[in-house]
Amino acid sequence: MGVLDIVPAGVLTGDNVKKLFDYAKEHKFAIPAINCTSSSTVNAVLEAARDQKTPIIIQFSQGGSAFYAGKGVSNKDQQASILGAIAGAYHVRAVAKHYGVPVPFVVVLHSDHCGRPLLPWLDGMLAADEAYFKEHNEPLFSSHMIDLSAETKEFNISTTAEYFKRCAPMKLWLEMEIGITGGEEDGVSHDTSDKSALYTPSEDVYEVYQALSPIAPYFSIAAAFGNVHGVYKPGNVVLSPQLLAGHQKYVKEQINSESDYPLYLVFHGGSGSTEDEIKEAVSNGVVKMNVDTDTQFAYLEGVRNFVQEKKDYLASQVGNPTGEDSPNKKYYDPRVWIREGEKTMYSRVQKANADLGNVNTL
Repeated sequence: MGVLDIVPAGVLTGDNVKKLFDYAKEHKFAIPAINCTSSSTVNAVLEAARDQKTPIIIQFSQGGSAFYAGKGVSNKDQQASILGAIAGAYHVRAVAKHYGVPVPFVVVLHSDHCGRPLLPWLDGMLAADEAYFKEHNEPLFSSHMIDLSAETKEFNISTTAEYFKRCAPMKLWLEMEIGITGGEEDGVSHDTSDKSALYTPSEDVYEVYQALSPIAPYFSIAAAFGNVHGVYKPGNVVLSPQLLAGHQKYVKEQINSESDYPLYLVFHGGSGSTEDEIKEAVSNGVVKMNVDTDTQFAYLEGVRNFVQEKKDYLASQVGNPTGEDSPNKKYYDPRVWIREGEKTMYSRVQKANADLGNVNTL
């Protein structure tokens, strides 16, 4: 039995997203969510997941979405970010089914951190979801994230609940964050001078559950357990994935749940984590882990290595070690060196899948 025995192929929405996460919890694996900024990075992720026969989450950040639309497009009122996220979603929907030939394919389409100043971006994507829902009876995206963790707990939970009420009629999954993920991602950083903010108490997680569960079951929680965006030196960050087991136990007791894992948990700041930390997090009910920094660097590696290796063929359009009249077009054609970045990103995505136990899960 595999994922495709419980959900259809293609971009998942509604109950099928929940079924996927339920299956992942039951079988002790998680799905990497790879930040993408272009059609090239999207294609590398799809290719990697197809060849490993795994479901995959493709996600767009606010800045990545603006880049997808093009740096020449104004981002006043988040318009470039809205446009780019929508364009990325349509791109995935258009090409994913072809990556799934002959093996059916499963994709979750997600938008990443959306803090208070970026809420117009989320509003724009939700408007696109609602328009798509009217025509297709499903939202354009599978899920979104709202991240008001830098605000007061009261504002965070109450505002998240209001947005969740907008999502619920479409059965649109919503991810939220309680507690702070340190470091910087996509130009957004949090003050982590108070280290306790990096570790979410179980009582706060339960407050989120109390607020959201009466609305709909389609939500996940990114509870902080020492997470930091980016890569860091060993010892600089103390991850405590065992706290996640405490959250599950606490909520189970509060609601008298038959399940030992009533929560859908998310691991942020996954880049640079050890295999043991990842495995422990997954064993405690993490169903999704964000990966951005490592795949960014992986993409660079392929391009950098090609440029260094072929530098004598890239100095001019004509003339290289094989002759002064030899053309160099087959080396400087962007399709050549961009493809090298896709290859190394492909490999890093597959490593993320392997770390999370997400191989041959379809």
